[in-house]
Amino acid sequence: MTTFIIRRLLLAIPTILVVITVVFFSVRGLGGDPAMAILGDRATPQALEVLRERLGLNQPLWKQYTSFLWDLARGDLGRDLRTEQPVSELFKRAVPYTVDLALWATVIGILIGVPAGILAALKWNTPLDFVGRFLGILGFSFPSFYLSIILLFIFSLSLGWFPMIGGGELNQWGERARHLFLPALSLGLIKSAFVMRLTRSSMLNVLHEDYITTARSKGLKERIVIYKHALRNSLIPVVTMISLYLAVTIGGSIEVEIVFNRPGLGKFLIGAIQERNYPVIQSGLVVLSVFIVLVNLITDLSYSLIDPRIKYD
Repeated sequence: MTTFIIRRLLLAIPTILVVITVVFFSVRGLGGDPAMAILGDRATPQALEVLRERLGLNQPLWKQYTSFLWDLARGDLGRDLRTEQPVSELFKRAVPYTVDLALWATVIGILIGVPAGILAALKWNTPLDFVGRFLGILGFSFPSFYLSIILLFIFSLSLGWFPMIGGGELNQWGERARHLFLPALSLGLIKSAFVMRLTRSSMLNVLHEDYITTARSKGLKERIVIYKHALRNSLIPVVTMISLYLAVTIGGSIEVEIVFNRPGLGKFLIGAIQERNYPVIQSGLVVLSVFIVLVNLITDLSYSLIDPRIKYD
């Protein structure tokens, strides 16, 4: 197991390096002048030139790239071009809110989607199955920001049950949970539609296998046949796609963070893009890529828990 983890982490290094390279040159292809974004349209040419020199923007691209790689290797994410604060310090305040939102949205999606998918598969071609499939299509059709506005209007503006904006203080768990519920529910409901349809399809494939017929012929209780034999063997593709869909969830969290004005990484990156804040954009996308690589590693390791026949050498 340890050897497998080390090998996967080493294989992830080239992937992250490619992401870093693409991000670095893509950011500089956005156009615009960071110095102009910082100082404003009325800045003098002399002031702009001095700021570009101080920020290293006058250096050749290859030198900026090698400097960026060297700083990353030393764990230095750079400094915010506008505030001069270390980017790592800014991320320490923003990343927990995005991680909270992505993980709890995934939990809600699984808790709703997996049971709904099982029920739809067991009631195949019945009115209940058609309702489930319709709700799944409806969930795919809803943009996350639109559903967020609906939930915000009902539960915050009309009923007053949850705060309208903000993310709460990191060290106050109760307040943080109240601010998190509606954003996580918004993303989780959309994700549950994806999980439901995937679970339904996977269960339908498994329910027609010979070993399910054999288990039933032995007189096993239907509950054991469904949950021990059918569900367990249908979970691997579900777990794989849920982990891949986590990247989509993180992308959707940007819209939700803007609607609820949460101080998360997505909202932070949008502001950095508008300001052409290169260090923040580059470091933020690198952090997201590392997070996704770690999620894929955890997904691979979870296979052995689902199916004991899978071993890692």
